[in-house]
Amino acid sequence: MSRVKLLLDVISDLRSLADSVEAVANAMADPDAPVTEPKKETAPKPKAEAKTETVEFEKLFEVLKKLSEDGFRAEVKALLTKYGVPKLSELPKEKYAAVLAEAEEIRNGN
Repeated sequence: MSRVKLLLDVISDLRSLADSVEAVANAMADPDAPVTEPKKETAPKPKAEAKTETVEFEKLFEVLKKLSEDGFRAEVKALLTKYGVPKLSELPKEKYAAVLAEAEEIRNGN
């Protein structure tokens, strides 16, 4: 996932959170008022093509290499095993984005 896409997702989530907080504050200020749902996000949805981001082998390699060097070697090995391959070079290209996303989770401690 690109940094711009992540940033846009965070902005969208923050707007949604702000709407929810506003709805709660209004409900607390006037308990007799009817509760209304916060407005839904009206931003245009990106096309399906934009969602399928191409992840290059080199980028995935660098991320997994860095994780291994940082003490997550077992986690990297388990991740590859989860996707049915003993080494990264055998991973199908269509799985790169999923593996990269899980590698980011490992890096972030999730």
